[in-house]
Amino acid sequence: MFVMRFEVRNFRNLEEEEIFPCEDVNVIYGGNAQGKTNLLEAIWLFTGGHSFRGARDTELPRLDPETGKNTPGTALELDFFSEEREQNAVLQIENGRRTSWINEVKKNSGTALVGKVRAVIFSPEHLLLIKEGPAHRRNYIDTALCQIKPGYAALLNNYRRALMQRNALLKEIAKNANIPDTLELWNARIVKLGTQVILERGRFIEKIEPDIQEIYSGIARGREKIQVCYCPSVKDGASQEEIESLFLQELERTVASDARTGFTSIGPHRDDLALTIDGNSARIYGSQGQQRSAVLAMKLAEAKILTDFSGEPPIVLLDDVMSELDQERQDYLLNHLQGQQVFITCCSPETVSLMENGMRFRVEKGVIFPEEL
Repeated sequence: MFVMRFEVRNFRNLEEEEIFPCEDVNVIYGGNAQGKTNLLEAIWLFTGGHSFRGARDTELPRLDPETGKNTPGTALELDFFSEEREQNAVLQIENGRRTSWINEVKKNSGTALVGKVRAVIFSPEHLLLIKEGPAHRRNYIDTALCQIKPGYAALLNNYRRALMQRNALLKEIAKNANIPDTLELWNARIVKLGTQVILERGRFIEKIEPDIQEIYSGIARGREKIQVCYCPSVKDGASQEEIESLFLQELERTVASDARTGFTSIGPHRDDLALTIDGNSARIYGSQGQQRSAVLAMKLAEAKILTDFSGEPPIVLLDDVMSELDQERQDYLLNHLQGQQVFITCCSPETVSLMENGMRFRVEKGVIFPEEL
């Protein structure tokens, strides 16, 4: 799929702008705080998701420079090609509430757009995938699986609810010794649901790792090798039966310590993803450029998995991706991402000069200027 035309009105610092991007690489460049990321954020909202910057919908309408108040009439419109036909989507944001239209059919919320426009986003915040704790890496796996695996979101939510119930029960065990008998019921449910989560995550990493390795090798020009390994807290189990048996044993073994903390210490909510570059931890030993390249490879591999699932590539949005990358890595992103529409933001005009094909747009004070290569 790809964007044919995009129009924005009264969004962030963008007053009224319209662009006609190409089907390949589109570079949006300009100084800091000019509106580059705002453009990508507006496109991302058509996926039906929240702002990737963590903003509330009430913060998205443009502020009137004279009154300092939100400007009414925030609207976004997207003409895109998908499912072998031209389509149109409109999104309005008023008083923190979204209304959408898909091919002129009105919907009651922005979530109706889910599945209509598919995109993968990289932003500097995604560097936390490597720099911070396991929760960020688990979220990477779960977010991707929710898009490509029907039913996974429900499975994950059911596991989390069962986990909350078990944790609540653990907190009561220290107060009432007669309660532990009921813990067996929640142990059984957590084992059943948690094992399915572990298996789904393991299969996903096994499938996506070759793509991550290939893309990383391209970005690094073959100078380095990345490895990605799923690390469940329930170790050594291969089959479903083995994992379930080991999982239950661990829950029973740790019940006393879990009761003291009021928290379940074993399960997929404690799993991690190990990333190494040339055999060394990417988090501990990776340079800034290597870490950024690793996360980029993970996000671009996610786009490939979505392509395999849906039959057409998603839109790729890369925000502030060029900083801390050497010229060869920048060249790969600008000139070697084939077969998909890409939007890249950057600050440096020198970086833009590396482009061989595609389109570029200069953004200044919320105004977008298309430029010839």
